[in-house]
Amino acid sequence: MEKLITILLTQYKSGGEAMVVGLLQGVLIFGGIAIYRGIKKTIKGKEFEEFDLDNGLHVVLHQDNSAPVVITSVMYHVGAKDEQPNRTGFAHFFEHLLFEGTKNIARGEWFKLVTANGGNNNANTTDDRTYYYEVFPSNNLELALWMESERLMHPVINQIGVDTQNEVVKEEKRLRVDNQPYGNLIKAVKQNMFKVHPYKWTTIGEMEHLDAATLEEFQAFNKKFYVPNNAVLVVAGQFDKAQAKEWITRYFGAIPKGAPVTRQKVEEAPITQEFKASWEDPNIQIPMLVASYRTPSMKSRDARVLDMISTYLSDGKSSKLYKKIVDDKKMALQIGAFNYSQEDYGMYLIYGLPMGENTSESILKEIDEEIVKMQTELISETDFQKLQNKFESNYVSNNASVEGIADNLATYYMLYGDINLINTEIDIYRSITREEIRDIAKKYLNSNQRLILDYVPAKDKAQN
Repeated sequence: MEKLITILLTQYKSGGEAMVVGLLQGVLIFGGIAIYRGIKKTIKGKEFEEFDLDNGLHVVLHQDNSAPVVITSVMYHVGAKDEQPNRTGFAHFFEHLLFEGTKNIARGEWFKLVTANGGNNNANTTDDRTYYYEVFPSNNLELALWMESERLMHPVINQIGVDTQNEVVKEEKRLRVDNQPYGNLIKAVKQNMFKVHPYKWTTIGEMEHLDAATLEEFQAFNKKFYVPNNAVLVVAGQFDKAQAKEWITRYFGAIPKGAPVTRQKVEEAPITQEFKASWEDPNIQIPMLVASYRTPSMKSRDARVLDMISTYLSDGKSSKLYKKIVDDKKMALQIGAFNYSQEDYGMYLIYGLPMGENTSESILKEIDEEIVKMQTELISETDFQKLQNKFESNYVSNNASVEGIADNLATYYMLYGDINLINTEIDIYRSITREEIRDIAKKYLNSNQRLILDYVPAKDKAQN
């Protein structure tokens, strides 16, 4: 269960993260003087520091001397939602393209340079942002900072790089999406849940859009979004702060500020009546029922309550849906619920795989019974305490490594607008009450507010 949920939540990321890994198989010139602001906040007793360069680059430093490693990461506020409807896949494409090389790092040498110096690196893309990082022994911080400044200041975007990565992305899509069981599940849901918002297309995009794009379009995308004032740089691990600040100013300070990135706010009309859709997948034999509800931004308190609701319903074999539908009644091979949180909107998905003579309709009836119960009754004190314990444990786990801390600091700053959530978000979860769980379930999880998706085998692949 947990593996399926993890895969779904990371579905259209790349660079070593799951895109669809078998959903059921486990599925710089002048102005470089830094302006230091907002200094010295704490995470679990440790300090982090923020400052801005004159070009708008936001910098976060988190010192952790427990191990001789340092991570340098840069998050850009650009994802699939920033693309044009006829040019989807650009953000994810750039995640690949910007490893091609720079003015001072020859084509094909990026990864060699990292590994030769004892490091590892990767990147991933979502609908909302793109994230690059390197992990090095702590004595190679200067190298990491120089490399990321090169990616920002001197990327080489030429036709040979575009052609090469075009083929790489196509193969990735074939391998991880098109030929994977249930690989197009999120695509099927999104295109039905969103009518006008760019969340309606997938992060990996459509290959014909990338094929039709010109070199000038890729260069324009880079010029618009890959600018210091649209990014946050995080350094976490073992390093000397004074030295790090000097190097950051040296390598990033001279990068020219870009034009402000403006985004049009796109609002979806509320869903007021249940509607149905279907999708045929030639790679499956067992149909999947999906009920999807549109939910608010991950920045909202309501989204946190929905996180707790999904844990209550389907996290582990003792959860309400699993225990009832899979374990006790043996109606489904798999059942689950998760809150697919994003910057502008979220989706709350409940899914099931019917077993034997059971149908999607019969499983949905059982699911609805549990939802109605949660909407009309308070969950037990025992279940509530178990939820609290799980979220406490998740908080500790998510901040157990410098890599996790770096990612969280960048995310909270850029997507939530409150970097100190790395300290305080757990207090939000702690303050959620049983009454809120009941009320939020009643607010968002009603039958007239959802899509019912029949994700079925292609007709020539149907189960015998």
